Amino acid sequence: MILIVATSTSGLCGLRNLEELNIDGNGLWGPLPSCFCNMTSLRVLIVGNNNFSGDIPSCLLSNLKSLESIDFSWNAFEGSLSLASLANNSNLEELYLHDNRHRLEVNTEEPTWFPSFQLKEFILSNCVLNKDANGIIPSFLKEQYALRTLELNDNGMIGNFPIWLLDNNVNLRSLELNGNHLSGAFYLPSNLNLVSMWCLDVSANIIDGELPSWIGTILPKLNIFNMSNNLLKGRIPPSMGNMSQLLALDLSNNGFTGEIPETLAKNCTGLRTLKLSGNNLQGQMLPRNFNLMNLRILDLASNNFTGDISPGILNSSLLEALDVSNNFLSGTLPNSIAVFENLLVLMLSSNLLEGPVPLSFCNIKFLYVLDLSSNKLGPSIPPCANVTYMRFLHLANDMLVGHFPEFLLGGSSIVTLDLRHNALSGEVPNWIGSLRNLKFLLLQGNNFEGLIPRDLCLLKNMSILDLSNNNLSGQIPSCLKDVRFGNDEPTIDLCGVFSVNPIIGNVFMILEKVEFMTKRRLESYKGNILELMSGMDLSRNNLRGFIPPVVGYLSELRALNLSHNHLTGSIPKTFSNLNNIESLDLSYNNLSGPIPPQLIEIYTLSNFRVAYNNLSGKTPDQKNQFGTFGEECYEGNPLLCGLPLTRCDGPNTLPFVNHTREDDSWREAFLWSFAGSYVVAFFGVVLFLYVNSHYQFVLVKLVRKLIPSFP
Repeated sequence: MILIVATSTSGLCGLRNLEELNIDGNGLWGPLPSCFCNMTSLRVLIVGNNNFSGDIPSCLLSNLKSLESIDFSWNAFEGSLSLASLANNSNLEELYLHDNRHRLEVNTEEPTWFPSFQLKEFILSNCVLNKDANGIIPSFLKEQYALRTLELNDNGMIGNFPIWLLDNNVNLRSLELNGNHLSGAFYLPSNLNLVSMWCLDVSANIIDGELPSWIGTILPKLNIFNMSNNLLKGRIPPSMGNMSQLLALDLSNNGFTGEIPETLAKNCTGLRTLKLSGNNLQGQMLPRNFNLMNLRILDLASNNFTGDISPGILNSSLLEALDVSNNFLSGTLPNSIAVFENLLVLMLSSNLLEGPVPLSFCNIKFLYVLDLSSNKLGPSIPPCANVTYMRFLHLANDMLVGHFPEFLLGGSSIVTLDLRHNALSGEVPNWIGSLRNLKFLLLQGNNFEGLIPRDLCLLKNMSILDLSNNNLSGQIPSCLKDVRFGNDEPTIDLCGVFSVNPIIGNVFMILEKVEFMTKRRLESYKGNILELMSGMDLSRNNLRGFIPPVVGYLSELRALNLSHNHLTGSIPKTFSNLNNIESLDLSYNNLSGPIPPQLIEIYTLSNFRVAYNNLSGKTPDQKNQFGTFGEECYEGNPLLCGLPLTRCDGPNTLPFVNHTREDDSWREAFLWSFAGSYVVAFFGVVLFLYVNSHYQFVLVKLVRKLIPSFP
């Protein structure tokens, strides 16, 4: 009898003769009914993909002696579960205990007589494994010789790579041990013949040494091989070219050296995903005989590749994601880039590429991510560039000139726009308000001038706004109060789902990264952390006038920098409402009046600077966070006193001296007015003498008397 339940577990307990119970994926919650212990005829029990919590009844495993398959995965079970309760289930072949949110502790360390069953599939991931035994690999697995699938991911296991698992289970098809603390060498005896294995994943451990040179001979039918995020070194073995059925190879974030083996690039023609980033590979980007026609994802970032973008890449016309950032590639972007009509992700940042972006670039219509930053590309991007589907656009540290790029007018889906450190000029256009999905607008270090456009206030989803190091003038718009700066639900997944490989079902993820100056240093935010960051940097411009008090109501701001401007007036008392602020920099302005004492109630503040203004009165009490701020935070305000400066009643209190920048507008106005007055007075005297002959005669006589040699 087979029963698949869609809504509730009520009424099931009376079905004593039930053989298969599947209540998978129904959103059920609460404890698992203990009356299931009476269903002694069950052979299959599947309760996965629900929200069951509490303990797993021990009687459930000890009473149901006919069980062949058990699935408790993807729930919220907690407490402790001992596999000794399964000792009498001699028919058990499949056991799934994974992904219970690390709430379930599974004890697998039992006397040697346990167990008597012969597992074929055992998946125990994201649990607390052998808490009192320091996470060693379950010893009972040494008695298993019929395993087909074994997953022990993210359980904190220690020790050497368990080669005995492969010795004992020659018919093993899938072995996953990722996210543990396994160490030592990845040793595989040369006489092994694992012809049944199609998936081997030992990523995110601390395996060191070199890959065996004969690895491709031992694993000839491997489809998925993942050894990323380990400490492997040496060359990639040429024998990997024998893995002719490879679909996905990930050796990223290790210490591999040398070049990509030609055998791999020539023979593994079925490869869909090739990730070799974060190593020390060198030479040409790709071997001469590169022939991976089915490749969808190629990630070679953060290596030491040199030379041009290899023409062999054109053989992979089905590419959806190409990342060769952080290398030493030179030359220009080839015109043939248009062959990649399916390209969704193109990342070429931090290389030595130069010259114009070819017009053929406009034929790539579905780009989701484009990163050309930190090259010498320019002076412009073709105006026909298609940004209809663009989410993340990085063009920082290139050689772009001219006005704000007009091709961006069609980029209403753009989330990140990074144009920092170019030579763009003119005004920030009003139509920027049409880019309604913008969360990160980074324009630092250009030559933009004019007013901050009020249409920026239409960007309700903004989290980070960086307009620093430009020539912007005028006042800070009060309408910025309408921007949420992080106080909204995410509208677009910032991790970005760019491509789904139809063969291996993997989702290719790229963590979006944004750099932003906080606490006087450049910080890098990416992935989920980026969702938590919000900030506004308007520093090093020519902004004037008062700071709008409404800025104090941007309560989600974590960083606010208004330094190196010409702002006047007092520090708004409303700044005490910046409950999440971590960095507040108002230095190098013309602010006056006292520092609002209410600011000491901001408990999140770790960087505070008001240096070089005209502030007066007493510094805030040395309480809470303000007890950590030194003299350098207040210096350059002669009328300011109190700790950590001089005492307000001390003998060393200085008179007022106006410490402002050399380009201070008041000094400039004084000098111009003085020069003008001098010129007017001089020409006035000349004119007076010109029209009055008597005084001309008196002046000449006086000069001859004082200067005898005067003619």
